[in-house]
Amino acid sequence: MGIADDAVEVRARGWRTLVAVHSLIEAELERALGESVRLSVIEYTVLDALSRQDGWHMRMQQLAGVAALSPSATTRLVNRLEDRGLLTRVLCADDRRGIYTELTAAGRELYQQARPLHDAALERILSQAEERPELAPVMRALQGELAPAE
Repeated sequence: MGIADDAVEVRARGWRTLVAVHSLIEAELERALGESVRLSVIEYTVLDALSRQDGWHMRMQQLAGVAALSPSATTRLVNRLEDRGLLTRVLCADDRRGIYTELTAAGRELYQQARPLHDAALERILSQAEERPELAPVMRALQGELAPAE
């Protein structure tokens, strides 16, 4: 194996470790949110993104980008959340083709209930990941990147 092959293997090992961390996080968040507030991680992600918007709305294509979903999968997700009374769609006044998605009062309320559960689960699983030797390098790298600049 040459130097180039070694570099590829190091990157591949890093990628596999990152995927393992992501899987742990997602599984813990799915469990915590599903048990407590009947939300999936992707549903929470949408509520979170909408809660951060000025005016509480986003275009559907923006939502697809935030959720990392195709347009059709985003439509199905919005339909489910709309059926639960958590979101509503509003036609764009400037562009009749545009559709905004907004949180309803019930959506804001559920998000406020879910956020502390999400944050606590995330903190718990990140702490556990730090203690696993095979995941520790990625966790240290993440902490270094996310640490506030002094």
